[in-house]
Amino acid sequence: MTPHRLRLGVNIDHVATIRNARGGDHPDPVRAAEIVAAAGGDGITAHLREDRRHIRDGDLKRIQAATALPLNLEMAATEEMVEIALAHSPHAACIVPERREERTTEGGLDAAGQHNRLAPIVTRLADANIRVSLFIEPEARQIDAAIRLKAPVVEFHTGRYAHMLLAGDRVGAETELKRIADAAALAHKNGIEPHAGHGLTFDNVVPIAAIPQIAELNIGHYLIGEAIFIGLEESIRRMRMLMDEAR
Repeated sequence: MTPHRLRLGVNIDHVATIRNARGGDHPDPVRAAEIVAAAGGDGITAHLREDRRHIRDGDLKRIQAATALPLNLEMAATEEMVEIALAHSPHAACIVPERREERTTEGGLDAAGQHNRLAPIVTRLADANIRVSLFIEPEARQIDAAIRLKAPVVEFHTGRYAHMLLAGDRVGAETELKRIADAAALAHKNGIEPHAGHGLTFDNVVPIAAIPQIAELNIGHYLIGEAIFIGLEESIRRMRMLMDEAR
């Protein structure tokens, strides 16, 4: 297939994390959203967690008003989060696993094992014209579950690939990269748009970005971390350049 332009969704959660460390309003994630738009980002991703450790409820409407970029709301599969999504009508809602004690999302959603719980949630969001995505491991059984749930998008968890490279396990990372590529091809073949994200950096993004079926990468923590040293706009532009070169 002919590779298309790969979209970059920028997760701005950790701008809010820094703000919340001291209280008050600075740094403002809305300003980050405006910079994402100016730097060539294609979307804003924000995860409203149960414990509100970074993004807060009041941030969502302000982020949506600040730019014309689509908002991808990451959310747990709970009634509270469904009601919030329905009230704010983001462009997309990515359903992720969530445990209060975790530092960050530690793996993919078990869509196959939670079909009955997820089915009414996916239906309610879809009926509200919210594009539903499932954050899953790159596995055939999870893709099959997404097909049965009629989810138009899946986002593959790339954390295992990133961690293997960081640990110097290049063989393991190549195996995981093939698993992601095979899963992306399978999803695309079945009419599901594949996205990817978690742990992606300047050093490891190119092989993932080169997978032709993947339509979007969602990257946050690394870009915000690099922004401390080179600025958020430059951080986004450099990631955008690497993604474009991969295609």
